[in-house]
Amino acid sequence: MATGISVVGRASRGTTPRNLTLALLVIAIAQLMVVLDTAIVNIALPSIQRALRFTPTGLEWVVNGYALAFGGLLLLGGRAGDLFGRRRVFVAGVLVFTLGSLAGGFATTSTWLIVARVAQGIGAAIVAPTALSLVADTFPEGSGRNRALGVYSAVSGAGGALGLLLGGLITNYLSWRWVLFVNVPIGGMLALAAPRVLAATHGRRGRLDLPGAVTVTTGMTLLVYGLNRAAGSGWTNNLTVASLGAAGVLLVAFIVVELRSQQPLMPLRIFASRNRSGAYAIRFAIGATLSGMLFFLTQFLQNVLGYSPLEAGLAFLPITIGVVIGAQTASRLIGRIGPRPLMTVGALIGAVGLFGLSRITEHAGYVSGVLGPVLALSLGLGLIFVSTTIVAVAGVSPRESGLSSALLNVGQQLGGSLGLAVLGTVAATVTRNQLPLGVPTHALINHAVTAGYRSAFAISTAVALMGFVVAIAVIRGRAQHTDAPAMPEVA
Repeated sequence: MATGISVVGRASRGTTPRNLTLALLVIAIAQLMVVLDTAIVNIALPSIQRALRFTPTGLEWVVNGYALAFGGLLLLGGRAGDLFGRRRVFVAGVLVFTLGSLAGGFATTSTWLIVARVAQGIGAAIVAPTALSLVADTFPEGSGRNRALGVYSAVSGAGGALGLLLGGLITNYLSWRWVLFVNVPIGGMLALAAPRVLAATHGRRGRLDLPGAVTVTTGMTLLVYGLNRAAGSGWTNNLTVASLGAAGVLLVAFIVVELRSQQPLMPLRIFASRNRSGAYAIRFAIGATLSGMLFFLTQFLQNVLGYSPLEAGLAFLPITIGVVIGAQTASRLIGRIGPRPLMTVGALIGAVGLFGLSRITEHAGYVSGVLGPVLALSLGLGLIFVSTTIVAVAGVSPRESGLSSALLNVGQQLGGSLGLAVLGTVAATVTRNQLPLGVPTHALINHAVTAGYRSAFAISTAVALMGFVVAIAVIRGRAQHTDAPAMPEVA
């Protein structure tokens, strides 16, 4: 049996807020802050690299430090919301995130910044699942919840592109430090507003599965570290092999802990729902492709095409438009046609967009080489975000909505971490093999770097097509009805 913190209480939906619009606004802003921070730092990476003297592979940890803490602790954050009360845990997560942002803005070394990003990830892991659970608590299942989830999903999808735009503006006119400082006033306002507008929910009797949280988070961190190290030191390096081996052992240990625990962090029978498992798998695939796309395309625009941070941020603006269009379309259609067509079409359109990016060259123009693929990818993302979110929370009992919400985000965040590690290794290897012996010219470096990015986008295309296959083969059912029966509880 897992050891942990015992919590005594009673499951309850609590009180419904009087103003649903204000409640949704607070939830949406919190989700925007968490998602935005995944991307806003991306646009500042070249400036951060120069200021704190990061190596190319070390720079990935500015992204991965956040994503791993976020993804690895999401299950614990969702479970904590179920046990301690979601509103209370939500506020605590916002405060942790805000303090991490403040610390990161003052960073003077690479290690300091990575530690601060991990702290941000811990706060995000608490906020994200409780925010989605609060949507399920506040809005009854049916058209009202679908509209609310449409807003939530649009914010989740568009937040990445908006983060890149804001990151460009802030880095260009202020400093890279302000991409972190900007969260401080937002987090402060959210912490003050949440107790006044969100529904109060009570905790229930239960236990936090700390051994499960430690094994899965440490295992995923070592896995990403091993993959990241392979890019610079090779697959036969002793530390690379040891990291990957230890990661395998810890992830197997996590499954054993979950099977033996009376109150597991991740009850494995939650995957008995075919549609929900398919939604998790699709979000994992999308996370792997989206993280790599943002990372590599940001580098390509600034380091190869010579864009300023502001110009690079503006170049990502169409992603926001495409995601919003896709999300709003999905929220209107899902009640009539069900989730499967939306997931299928979304994954296929996303694969087409990634394939277009895999054809770019160092001489590509923005309109001719980047705009069309980015628009296609963003439209597909909007369709997928809404449909997978609605499937993940449909019919789940209030006591388990935190877990179900967390698993959806876990899939995307851990997919992003693993995807970036694998794609980064591929891109670095291809680039290294393209460079001739001796001192290469600037043109040859750009050619080699772009070849690495093309390879990464090509693999991302294959991953998106795997999501397309999952949507066809796994997802079942048609419309989401207001009176849909609740699924069996999973714990």
